[in-house]
Amino acid sequence: MPTRLVDLSVALETAIQSDPDAMLPKIEYFDHKDTAEQMSSFFPGLTPDDLPGGEGWALEKLTIYTHNGTHLDAPYHHHSTMSGGQRAITIDEVPLEWCYAPGVKLDFRDKPDGHIVTPAEIDAELDRIGHVLKPRDIVLVNTSAGARYGEADYLQRGCGMGRDATLHLLEQGVRVTGTDAWSWDAPFGMTAARYAEEKDPSIIWEGHRASMDIGYCHIEKLANLNKLPSAGFTVSCFPFKIKAASAGFVRAVAIIEE
Repeated sequence: MPTRLVDLSVALETAIQSDPDAMLPKIEYFDHKDTAEQMSSFFPGLTPDDLPGGEGWALEKLTIYTHNGTHLDAPYHHHSTMSGGQRAITIDEVPLEWCYAPGVKLDFRDKPDGHIVTPAEIDAELDRIGHVLKPRDIVLVNTSAGARYGEADYLQRGCGMGRDATLHLLEQGVRVTGTDAWSWDAPFGMTAARYAEEKDPSIIWEGHRASMDIGYCHIEKLANLNKLPSAGFTVSCFPFKIKAASAGFVRAVAIIEE
């Protein structure tokens, strides 16, 4: 049976709107000419002219946050505690079995930007695609944000997963979720507008904070969710192992047996 791989990750790059300005990644590129002197310094008596074509190695220097690019949030990112008061686990402590499991795609591209998805809407979408959630399913949410990645309006696009909707998934054994938006929650600008009217702090990061009740991880800034079937694929999303960190970079991939 042939296997098809779908890359679900965005490329880490500069000069696009992938994050708020204060969190944008920076990449400094060094080409082979830039590093010829550096390389030759390891070998006394060697000069750059002695190297093939006078070239050293290509290198890149990154100034980044663990939440740049496609990444997996650990429960520690959401709060210092999880699952009713336990110490929240960091990215190096996330169980590997959470990160390789059957995938399910919920298509909410028709929901308006800032909409808060409800448990009833999750159930309606599961009924539409004919899928019954199983423990450890990885649930990916396709929003309108995916088509706007890197554009000026990206951070304000897409629906958000509310606390009730998130707990609805977690109570059925889901431990990893994902979105193509900047955040699992609704865009901050829209939440800020609601807060200005309601003065209710519980609406801030409500989907993230659901891990205080049931610990879970989610992937943010996914790509190509529109290329996936609704179910019948496997998701691989092992995070880069960073000691005591709140997130890890992921090369998320969907594996489809055809």
